[in-house]
Amino acid sequence: MDTLSYKTVSANKATAQKEWVVVDAEGQILGRMCTKIAKLLRGKYKPNFTPNVDCGDNVIVINAAKVRMTGNKWTDRTYVRYTGFPGGQREMTPAELLEKGADKLIMKVVKGMLPKNRLGSKLQTNLRVFAGPEHNMQAQQPKTIDINTLK
Repeated sequence: MDTLSYKTVSANKATAQKEWVVVDAEGQILGRMCTKIAKLLRGKYKPNFTPNVDCGDNVIVINAAKVRMTGNKWTDRTYVRYTGFPGGQREMTPAELLEKGADKLIMKVVKGMLPKNRLGSKLQTNLRVFAGPEHNMQAQQPKTIDINTLK
């Protein structure tokens, strides 16, 4: 057996094959959809996944305002942030975030599922979220995928 032919191939910036994909969020459950989006951004669905390299796809999310949550999560769940000043702890529910903009809600949820380092910050720039069915990324010729077929 030729053991020299078995080599681990690590992706780098030059060899990463990035694509543009469109995900329709209409009727999707927020958390389940965002975990799959985070995996797409990381590149975990690709055979040449490398943990320390941005080898994931660029993801466009449309119909973000039509996402859903089960139970009473729209009003009972809270996202906490801190302004940095004494007494500056602020709470916001997903319903309030959705009123500010559907893109803010999806970006916040996906951000929590990405690594908390420079790579995670870079991966966040590969996500574009649009509240309606139209997007302005036609020049990239994205392909539409069904998020329900991914595991």
